[in-house]
Amino acid sequence: MASSARQTAGPAVRSRNTPARVAAWAAAMGVALIVAIVATPLLWLGFAGYYTAFMFLCGFVAVPAGHLGRRRGKRLGGQDRGIALLAIVTGWLLILCASVLVLAYVGLVAGVAVLSDSVS
Repeated sequence: MASSARQTAGPAVRSRNTPARVAAWAAAMGVALIVAIVATPLLWLGFAGYYTAFMFLCGFVAVPAGHLGRRRGKRLGGQDRGIALLAIVTGWLLILCASVLVLAYVGLVAGVAVLSDSVS
């Protein structure tokens, strides 16, 4: 009798396999990832000038803010100076990438101009 009491005292075990509850969330995230992968290049093609201008703007804000943060961190005894350095480095990288994009746009326009001039 004691052995049957032990068997029924445990949690109820389901005999069939049920799907996980996270499956719908995971499927939605997968679809969102696929849409983002497809949409990002399309948006870059349509609004490349806006993206480049926004990169310059963010870079020009991040560099001075990082320098101010480093100065403030020095006065506060070195607190959060690493984050300020990260802002400086990220700002300069944004400015560099945006400059490369501008040069690529200029090169593309110049190349199309040369090709269209040589055809006619």
